Amino acid sequence: MPAMKELVKGTDRYRHYINGEWVDSTVKEWIDVENPATQAIIASVPRGGEDDADRALVAARAAQPAWEALPPATRGQLLKDLARLILENRERLARIVVAEQGKPIQEARGEIEGAALYLTYAAEEARRITGDIIPSDMPDEQIWIQRVAHGVVIALTAWNYPAALMCRKMGPALLAGNTIVIKSHEGTPISALEIAQLSSQLDFPPGVINVVSGTGEGIGAALVRHPIPRLITLTGSVRAGKEIFRAAADDLKLLRLELGGKAPFVVAEDADIGAAVRAAVLSRFENCGQICICNERMYVHRRVAEEFLDKFTRAVKALKVGDPTTMVDVGPKFSGMELDKVERMVDAARAAGAEVLTGGRRLTDGEFARGHWYEPTVMTVADNQMRIMQEEVFGPVVPVMTVGDFDEGLRLANESNYGLSAYVFTKDMRRVMRLVRELKFGEIYVNRPGGDAVHAYHAGIRDSGIGGEDGKYGLDAYFQKKTVYVNYA
Repeated sequence: MPAMKELVKGTDRYRHYINGEWVDSTVKEWIDVENPATQAIIASVPRGGEDDADRALVAARAAQPAWEALPPATRGQLLKDLARLILENRERLARIVVAEQGKPIQEARGEIEGAALYLTYAAEEARRITGDIIPSDMPDEQIWIQRVAHGVVIALTAWNYPAALMCRKMGPALLAGNTIVIKSHEGTPISALEIAQLSSQLDFPPGVINVVSGTGEGIGAALVRHPIPRLITLTGSVRAGKEIFRAAADDLKLLRLELGGKAPFVVAEDADIGAAVRAAVLSRFENCGQICICNERMYVHRRVAEEFLDKFTRAVKALKVGDPTTMVDVGPKFSGMELDKVERMVDAARAAGAEVLTGGRRLTDGEFARGHWYEPTVMTVADNQMRIMQEEVFGPVVPVMTVGDFDEGLRLANESNYGLSAYVFTKDMRRVMRLVRELKFGEIYVNRPGGDAVHAYHAGIRDSGIGGEDGKYGLDAYFQKKTVYVNYA
């Protein structure tokens, strides 16, 4: 088979984007960015440190008052202009996402469109920033409750959607009048830096948007510990979220933490089996299973288990794995460490009694000789306490359990430390109504695959985090409330 195509030529070196300028890091070390499909080094970025964090935060703080003083419609128009530039550069940005992250090109194009949509949606809220005027108990007095900016926001994003997650946080933060310092995961920093380059072509004042690079333990920790920021928003692992929670405690910083997930997929005996199979495949194997809302474990009613497993396994076997620059279904895992983790989890499940119906191994021959590849995998298990049922896989592997009834499916679904997303297929509306109270997850998909709406609300409970993103509730988190007692006697 032909070798994987190189997606970004050369090994460009990027710099930090701080205060409207491209600046060198004070740390003279670099992080190589690897293409997960080929293991080629496609770029290098600075391994930023404390001085870089301080410089970015000081610039953001200096720019914030004037930025907040602009009319919201002016701030919104700049976001719309940036969304336009992103769409004009859709193909180039999509290929950068493929090169640094590994998702198939058609999914990367969708990510870039989603990034623009996050900015556009935030911008459209500019004329809907409202407060309250309420009567006072005192004569000749009113009470005004206003929404105002926090000040400086830190946005820390994960490697699975480097462009979309940046814009998901940046749009509402800037619309609310905050300035921002963004640090992407060190494995996928290019998308954010390229979007910063597009923003520099517009009239954003210097210091409003700052993008730095480096590790979580280095510049990431320095940003979190710094006294300037008031709000930290993270999309990342449970481990990272808990570390930030501890580090932010001394200054009582506000946190929005969107962490891991272990979404259950419950198939009742009255489900539309064809629709459930299609949704289960898409919701597990999109982006190589590397989505926090992915179908991570399945509970199928015994009456339909044989039919469902037969159709589901055949559909998974038919998925095409390969060069993500072409029209394939599944690309590589993001990194060697991630691939090792998936392999260990599958091997442990097999040793504990799981039966592998398809897949269950690395791909290493031919076009897969380089890169991080794993077969789409389906396995059956009998114990809900197995590691594969309790810990996030974040890869192209799904375990399936048979359950005796709908209630058992809900009970097993709730046996988790996570609480982000869940899926349920049933035609019984009484069961659907029960989900609101009985299924302990922040986001539930009924009779459909995953994929949240920009105007809804994306939030988890338990180890899946605190706070949330999107819609009017997500936007509200980027404001603080200020009460003014106005006596006009």
